[in-house]
Amino acid sequence: MKAAVVTDFSAPLEIREVPIPEPGPGDVLVRMETSGLCHTDIHAAHGDWPVKPTPPFVPGHEGIGVVVELGAGVTDRAVGDRVAIAWLGYACGKCRYCIGGWETLCLEQRNSGYSVNGSFAEYAVLPAAFATLVPDEISSRDAAPLTCAGVTTYKAIKVAGVAPAETVAIFGVGGLGHLALQYARIAGGITIGVDIEDSKLKMATELGADHVVNAAKTDPVEAIQALGGADVAVALAANPQSFDQAFRSLRRGGRLVCVALPGDNGALSLPIFDTVLNAKTVIGSIVGTRNDLADVFALHAAGRTRVIAVDRKLDDVNQSIADVLAGDIPARVVFQFS
Repeated sequence: MKAAVVTDFSAPLEIREVPIPEPGPGDVLVRMETSGLCHTDIHAAHGDWPVKPTPPFVPGHEGIGVVVELGAGVTDRAVGDRVAIAWLGYACGKCRYCIGGWETLCLEQRNSGYSVNGSFAEYAVLPAAFATLVPDEISSRDAAPLTCAGVTTYKAIKVAGVAPAETVAIFGVGGLGHLALQYARIAGGITIGVDIEDSKLKMATELGADHVVNAAKTDPVEAIQALGGADVAVALAANPQSFDQAFRSLRRGGRLVCVALPGDNGALSLPIFDTVLNAKTVIGSIVGTRNDLADVFALHAAGRTRVIAVDRKLDDVNQSIADVLAGDIPARVVFQFS
């Protein structure tokens, strides 16, 4: 099969012919139809984070495909099922986190495209229990970004506890941000899109943003405070300065939700007096669970969200990464396998 392989953190991905993986007990083999390109895939390919994957490996965790083979003992999936391959590729199901509804914190978890090979290939293997069914009403093209960008931002809005009429500032209106904006609106929030590209702010307005701020031309803290401050600020830009701006944009009692992971392991410095006296909260939000992904699919199937993406072939993976880093992609790249 064809796969995009990270061989070295300082080298481009290589398009290689590699053996089709075989499903073990409890696994399914999936023939890929689409796979989204997430910024996490870029961090993985460059070895940006403190815990690094081990080359050679295949990135990708927004994969959508059809089950073509079952491993021994699989009874809850069938050949022909269309499923998603998400970041959470496995969790133990037994620890306090899994039992408590936080399987994304499981210490035994495996992550698609990071600790195990992912969806930048024509076939991929994963445990049947973590192959989430995709509703018939959703195209494979839309389902791919929903599998990470969707479930991650849905979870961020969920843990923020956004209430109707609260002001929600989305810092970074891209692959994640264009969906975060929509989930904030579904929750009843009054939304502010913040970015440094006018094209992305135009997209935010088209998606229903109540206000937009170009942080390259205007101080976003001043602009948001002039609107009364944000009840919730969601930090989706992988830039520590943006996190600081998001925090300072909060009104009293506001919540900062940290989602993006800057490649330099950047730190956020909090003013203690301001945080305490104004009862501000800082929340770390990791990707959502399988239940959250099912909710994301249900909302999209009901017509509540819109995915914006451009189509590419897997052969274009390195140019696609360059385009994402240059800010030339409005929201998401989706690789098409047919």
